[in-house]
Amino acid sequence: MEMRLEVNGTAHRLDLPERTLLVHALRDQLRLTGTHIGCDTSQCGACTVHLDGVAVKSCTMLAVQAEGRRITTIEGLAKDGALHPMQLAFHIHHGLQCGYCTPGMIMAGLDIVRRHPRPDLGTIRAELEGNLCRCTGYHNIIRAIAAGAEAMAAAATGERPGEGQGQ
Repeated sequence: MEMRLEVNGTAHRLDLPERTLLVHALRDQLRLTGTHIGCDTSQCGACTVHLDGVAVKSCTMLAVQAEGRRITTIEGLAKDGALHPMQLAFHIHHGLQCGYCTPGMIMAGLDIVRRHPRPDLGTIRAELEGNLCRCTGYHNIIRAIAAGAEAMAAAATGERPGEGQGQ
């Protein structure tokens, strides 16, 4: 089946079996391997991407369901070699260990911030329920998302990080 996908701002035409999962189209056809396969059951969130700006788990979605919609993967966040504020926050606050869950955590974190522009730590904890990390206790991941939210809010308003509501 021929389909068109817009991924990270680039249009692609793919010929795929109609039952191809979005995660496999991204990884196997487009070679965007930052989207990880962790469970194939939507339990872990390692495959999280954004579809029209909303987080979805690409391991339980058919590629054909994304046709005509905007897909953003972890590879689409950095601009001109500069990390996205959420990626930078994960780096600064060591919101990773092995790194396998990190792309999904970052994409989930961005979705949390989309819905809660300055989330408190309890909100972040609750919202991360659908993402698993097998290496950490989530403390640094939660702090990284909070710091990323603060940096994104500061960038949007022109203030310096830490001048806003804070955590």
